[in-house]
Amino acid sequence: TVLGEQQNTFCSMLLTQSLSVTVHFSFFHDNVSAGSTMEVDDRLSHLEQRVQLQEDELQLLKAELADALRRLGYCEELTQPGAGAGGRRPTVAPPTKMRQLLQALPSKPLTLSNGYVQQKRMGGYPSSPSSPKKEVSLSIKSVSPSFFIFINPSPSCSYLAPSPVSEDGYVRMFLRGRPVTMHMPDQKRDSYSLDHKGALPEHKLKLQWVYGYRGRDCRSNLYLLPTGEIVYFNASVVVLYNVEEQQQRHYLGHNDDVKCLGIHPDMVTIATGQVAGTSKDGKLLPPHVRVWDSVSLNTLHVIGMGVFDRAVTCVAFSKSNGGAHLCAVDDANDHILSVWNWQKEKQLADVKCSNDSVLAAAFHPMDANLIVTCGKSHLNLWTMDGNTLTKRQGLFEKNEKPKYVLCVAFAENGDTITGDSSGNIFIWAKGGNRISQVVARAHEGGIFSLCVLKDGTLVSGGGKDRRMVLWDHDYNKQSEMEVPEAFGPVRAVTEGKQGELLVGTTKNTVLTGSFPETLNPIVQGHTDELWGLDIHPSMEQFVTCGQDKQVHLWDTNSHQPLWSKTIEDPGRCAGFHPSGAVLAVGTMTGRWLVLDADTRDLVFMHTDGNEIISNIKYSPDGNFLAVGSHDNFVYIYAVMENGKKYSRVGKCTGHSSFVTHLDWSVDSQYIVTNSGDYEILFCEPLLSKRITLMDLVRNVEWATSTCVLGFSVFGVWPDGADGTDINAVCRSHDSSLLASADDFGKVHLFSNPCSQPRAPSHTYGGHSSHVTNVAFLHDDSHLISTGGKDTSILQWVVA
Repeated sequence: TVLGEQQNTFCSMLLTQSLSVTVHFSFFHDNVSAGSTMEVDDRLSHLEQRVQLQEDELQLLKAELADALRRLGYCEELTQPGAGAGGRRPTVAPPTKMRQLLQALPSKPLTLSNGYVQQKRMGGYPSSPSSPKKEVSLSIKSVSPSFFIFINPSPSCSYLAPSPVSEDGYVRMFLRGRPVTMHMPDQKRDSYSLDHKGALPEHKLKLQWVYGYRGRDCRSNLYLLPTGEIVYFNASVVVLYNVEEQQQRHYLGHNDDVKCLGIHPDMVTIATGQVAGTSKDGKLLPPHVRVWDSVSLNTLHVIGMGVFDRAVTCVAFSKSNGGAHLCAVDDANDHILSVWNWQKEKQLADVKCSNDSVLAAAFHPMDANLIVTCGKSHLNLWTMDGNTLTKRQGLFEKNEKPKYVLCVAFAENGDTITGDSSGNIFIWAKGGNRISQVVARAHEGGIFSLCVLKDGTLVSGGGKDRRMVLWDHDYNKQSEMEVPEAFGPVRAVTEGKQGELLVGTTKNTVLTGSFPETLNPIVQGHTDELWGLDIHPSMEQFVTCGQDKQVHLWDTNSHQPLWSKTIEDPGRCAGFHPSGAVLAVGTMTGRWLVLDADTRDLVFMHTDGNEIISNIKYSPDGNFLAVGSHDNFVYIYAVMENGKKYSRVGKCTGHSSFVTHLDWSVDSQYIVTNSGDYEILFCEPLLSKRITLMDLVRNVEWATSTCVLGFSVFGVWPDGADGTDINAVCRSHDSSLLASADDFGKVHLFSNPCSQPRAPSHTYGGHSSHVTNVAFLHDDSHLISTGGKDTSILQWVVA
């Protein structure tokens, strides 16, 4: 009975898949009818492509049939008379239809393996209306010299491919059942073997510089250390920056976004808290606090593994007892406040803090058992007695209760000072929960930061009005200055050297200055998702563009932008002309523009479609520009007057999904492209002709190697990878190295070419979100990588 049910289930499944193939082919046939708007050549090439895919799907169905029949046969043998409780089967089983079917199949049994569905992070290729994102997984398992098994994450489905190294000179891998055929050069045909083990690259990477600062959604994360370094964080890196010496050091203990930072009274020990994350193996990376030494950069203690829920958003050391205790706030529904003996890694007390967001937590400087927290509609004072925390609410009495209490500081006499969303400064009597003094409407809009200086005066930083105000001991206004609009509202304020202030802003900038002078930026970065990156062809410069509508041209020596420009649309990609005179920028709206690389003036602007321009690249001779779009086309433009004028001369078609990557041949005659559904297509751009005869292009030398699918790069894909796990690759100019950017915050360095399955690599953390792009400088001395949601730019030394 069980066998009959399994047979019926399988037959129904096979019939459904067969009907799906038939309907798919019929639908495609309607699409290429005479009424189609596609040109005849395009329709024919599209038809050839779909027919090949149908053949591949039939091959996969045959593999599934073989797999199912073998398992049904196994079930049948278990149900034969004489099979005992111990599972013993008779020596000779009677012939059955199942056994007869199995005799017609290959004798090599399939090795099954239960896959694991990756828990995807925010990343991959964004979808567009005409080309939805497809989740694809890849796992390769060697069975014999003649076979590969490609295992789908579904435990019930595995795919058998023909010999991976074909007599026709190609290697084929499957991404979720979709075949990806990669043709090798003729010189590789006789010597290539999948069994060959790739070697680690001789070179390694060392993090040299982190561009940007996380101010858009974090608070109280900027301090000056006795070493003269300022400490802050971006992505999963804590940066110690000596402004005078222009040197950075980096604490790299975290594996995901750092969200808070606290300084011990000894001014050497630092605590930082991070969010929960997911590894590439789908394992949970729990939120926790790391306590570390800012001189040696050694981790001293790890606090709260398995205790915190989503993220640690506030952390602070006690002060009056020598910093023996540490408090932390978890960003869970109940916003748990916990107190720890951090040296023993022992939790002393915890309590539900608030149903609403908690924005700040701090020990009172004169009472080790008093903690002040503030946030949405509340100010709470917590008294610790043993392992119990008792709450007293701040009483606003006749004063209007603010929507948010945004920040807290402490005066020299022990008074608590708060700034709120209504622009008021409230002074609360020492250790008490009643207001003793009010500075009404100190700012227009919210007060995001308060800092008590060494001389006892107070500095407040405004949000909406972007003003910095200096108050004397009696809270009378002494002086003020304004943060330039380009740098955004104030997020954090701390005292710097020789009376200067350090100011972090919501636009991820750190500025320095003193009253009443102007503030100058010392750290700048992007503020929204970042994908666009390209390297200057002959100078130590690179360009980035992001969804914050900012284009920055960076100098890798000064680590400052040479210029910045605000454009009308969110940026997505960028590319330098080979002369370096101009650079092209593609946007999220289908518009692309050309800027003068020296003056940042707009040279040219055009629109192709209304979807994302995902890739834009000049030909090596500088005479053409390829514009890859999410409308599935690559538009080709003739370039005149050294990049000042453009005229469309062709369009490459054939993709059934959005274009993700493209490369030009060295002679500027061919283009290779990848798409969102994992196709590899070749085109003669000047003829707008798709190339289907692979012998014409298998030996072509490519000027760059940024396509993530191809014979020279397929080894970057790890076992169990999702088809969107690799966002970018880049070959070094001397062709010895290949770097990749993945969806798990990692940069990988491989030997080039990378044409062996599961190629070994050096792996580097630092980004917290998906790494969106990588590029080597023109002399291969450095590698630049960009983060997506973390908006960070990391500069690595190639050593």
